[in-house]
Amino acid sequence: MYTKFLTARSPLRLLEKGLHGGLGKGNLGLVLAGPGVGKTSFLVGVALDDLIRGDHVLHVALDQTVAHTRDHYDTVFEDLVATTQLEDEAEVHAAVDRGRSIRAYASPEFNAGKLAEALRIEEEAGVKPALVIVDGIDRATLTVGELAAWQRIAQDLPAEIWISMVCASERIDPVPAEVEAAADQLDVILALEPGAEVVGLRAIKDHDNPDVEALRVALDPRTMLLKRN
Repeated sequence: MYTKFLTARSPLRLLEKGLHGGLGKGNLGLVLAGPGVGKTSFLVGVALDDLIRGDHVLHVALDQTVAHTRDHYDTVFEDLVATTQLEDEAEVHAAVDRGRSIRAYASPEFNAGKLAEALRIEEEAGVKPALVIVDGIDRATLTVGELAAWQRIAQDLPAEIWISMVCASERIDPVPAEVEAAADQLDVILALEPGAEVVGLRAIKDHDNPDVEALRVALDPRTMLLKRN
């Protein structure tokens, strides 16, 4: 399968449709999930979709090593190859590696200033990410002022910025109070919740749309790839 055909058929196109166009450049999205439910796999899948289309991605791994994060990409990529019969696997894998930067930080230390610093390093290397992933944000970062600074970074690039946070429960109900308090600074909020056969993906906030639609995608618990649901 050729890469253009692969990305055109990706379940991410359904996610984008369900979110009235997806997250979009200049916007900030949050993924909520219980421990081990699949937030990293979801974000890696989003990143691989951009990377296969030739965009650059900055992945900030909080409380994880660069090597561990790279291995996670390799695992999801191998599952993608196995399920899609992707042609030129080695060539595409090399392009993915070239287009991705991984930086590791301790979560309590990471904030908008650290993100701006990481992006300056990318710029000095001649790179401008179209997508930034910050995986495992500390709850203390979810303040109105801090997220407003993240929003400005997303708009200035412009790029999509996805962040994730671990919740105590596998069921994101009710939404954590700190998330509700900072909701105006977030354009999209998603919840990953385990079901009988799939890990469900639920939209809590979809930009300014008053009626949040059901999303028709989920994570396959065997491969942790997005699938139509």
